[in-house]
Amino acid sequence: MLVGISVFTYGFGGLVYWLARRKHLICPRCGLGWENASRALTLAGSEAEQRAVEEQPDERLPKSGIKRRLLGAGMVVGGTLLLLAGILGAEGALAAWGSVIGGGGSLTFYWGWHELQERRKAIMQRIQRKVLRLAAAKGGTLTVTEVAADINLGLPAAEKILMSMDDGFRVRSEISNEGIIYYEFPELLHRRELGSGD
Repeated sequence: MLVGISVFTYGFGGLVYWLARRKHLICPRCGLGWENASRALTLAGSEAEQRAVEEQPDERLPKSGIKRRLLGAGMVVGGTLLLLAGILGAEGALAAWGSVIGGGGSLTFYWGWHELQERRKAIMQRIQRKVLRLAAAKGGTLTVTEVAADINLGLPAAEKILMSMDDGFRVRSEISNEGIIYYEFPELLHRRELGSGD
């Protein structure tokens, strides 16, 4: 997309596109935009809690589809140039080939974009599982700072993860008497009190 816009606007359109979309790039480590990318904090939990979070190995992430997206973008640009050359030169076959190549490039780009979305989803699920293991180790309540410290995320990224998990049922946010926002996991918090139903 960046290359395609730059070709037809003498680079100006590509610059505008980059300025508008640069913060939407995905960090391969945490799955969030680069402005919220993971970064180490000096805070640290106990060794037992860290082991509880890290004891299970992460599965392999899906591919990001970058090659397909680049190939698709290149095919779209090439197809567009062929189409324009065919129209300007009154060459029907050239215009037809340009249309076919451009259409194939669009499909290839969409294929890569779909893989990127799957990778984002897998990364988010991976982090959520780590948060759940940490919540179990902490007794069923977490703060944003605890998540950021123990899972090695920035504070904005940790807050975003917890807010995405807050459904008001299995995960809910509460405010303490001191004004501290914390997240409660009732199924973990009251695990020992659960009994068999009638």
